[in-house]
Amino acid sequence: MTTSGNWQPPDLSGRVALVTGASRGVGLGVALALGDCGATVYVTGRSTRDGGSTEGVPGTVEEAAEQVSLRGGKGIAVRCDHTDDADNAALVETIAAEGGRLDLLVNNAWAGYERFSEEAPFHAPFWKQPMWRYDLFAGSLRGQFAVSRLAAPLLMQAPAGLIVNVSFTDGDVYLGQTPYDICKYASDRMVVGMTYDLRKTPVVAVALHPGFVRTERVAGAWDLVGEGPARIAHSPEYVGRAVAALGADPDLASYAGARLSVGDLAAKYGFDDVDGRRPPPFRLEGTITLAARMERLGRIARTGPAPARGGGK
Repeated sequence: MTTSGNWQPPDLSGRVALVTGASRGVGLGVALALGDCGATVYVTGRSTRDGGSTEGVPGTVEEAAEQVSLRGGKGIAVRCDHTDDADNAALVETIAAEGGRLDLLVNNAWAGYERFSEEAPFHAPFWKQPMWRYDLFAGSLRGQFAVSRLAAPLLMQAPAGLIVNVSFTDGDVYLGQTPYDICKYASDRMVVGMTYDLRKTPVVAVALHPGFVRTERVAGAWDLVGEGPARIAHSPEYVGRAVAALGADPDLASYAGARLSVGDLAAKYGFDDVDGRRPPPFRLEGTITLAARMERLGRIARTGPAPARGGGK
């Protein structure tokens, strides 16, 4: 168990969680925090020891499950492509067969930042966006719906089931890229519809908004993008601590259908990030859109910072 930063892990022993896309990034951070709480955590993803990792980025489902177990929980690795209906069905069938219980579903799997270096820049206008990029976003959104649909009957059997869609929006602020904006807002809107359908059940659905997260995909880039973004960036486990706090809250039903910021939840529940800081909620301010920021981070992660202007050779 880790208690780095100001955080006392709530007791979630006996709870069963499914975290999609947990081989790395935010999903791994959520899985590790739930491990700190003693939960059983099914970690899914396409990256495996035998099959390799997507785009060569470090992290596999087996490694993630082992880390969850080392933290005090029980990690269970399942290779799953959440754009594949057969994979999703087999996953939920496995969970039902092995324990017959599911308390928490975290829909985190997101392929939208893959293939960053191909064709149009990430923040290009819609008429220059390749359709494969739209399909990556839409496939990830579809995966959130597909897994929720299959897992809902199991979640309804829990005393207080919870569905968390990991997303991001900032009011009505345009995110800077049309397909990206559509799918992120749709993820939030999905929670609204699920909440209506779940109103007579013990299951609560929420949308959770991280800030700027230091993930493996942009490792090394944060020190190069300037003091502002680096100051507000947080670890993936900061998101996990927010999920754990929600899962342990006896008044969970009051959040049904809500869009929640990790920074706001940190202030409410009194937890810090692993480095002892408490980054505030991320807000889109100024003229730089979220898509433009992601493009810049992706470019720096691929090629390094641009050379300084003037004076040099």
